[in-house]
Amino acid sequence: QVQLVESGGGLVQAGGSLRLSCVASGSTFSMHAMGWFRQAPGKERQFVAAISRSGINTYYADSVKGRFTISRDNAKNTVYLQMNSLKPEDTAVYYCAARVASLRGTVYTTANDYAYWGQGTQVTVSS
Repeated sequence: QVQLVESGGGLVQAGGSLRLSCVASGSTFSMHAMGWFRQAPGKERQFVAAISRSGINTYYADSVKGRFTISRDNAKNTVYLQMNSLKPEDTAVYYCAARVASLRGTVYTTANDYAYWGQGTQVTVSS
């Protein structure tokens, strides 16, 4: 079992930045691939970014490519999402997700790939 706790959300003006953090506990963090997803009101959960368990590989949704950066610190059991140049359409609840990964370099990009989820953190971008 993995427990995930997100933090770092808030209200920011368009063009601003936020850094989300997700701390994992309960299992060996370095054995888990990680992902960030988001869900806006009335919309389905959407993939944002993913990182392999080793941190070697990352993958981004086209809508955030070049603006968001996913990273991880296995010593701190933490994955981060640095969000720059935020837009009002980035407004959503952001969720951290984890799954055991047998290969060091594999990334996972669909919600069904992940077994563990955090409670989410709200990000609101005002225009």
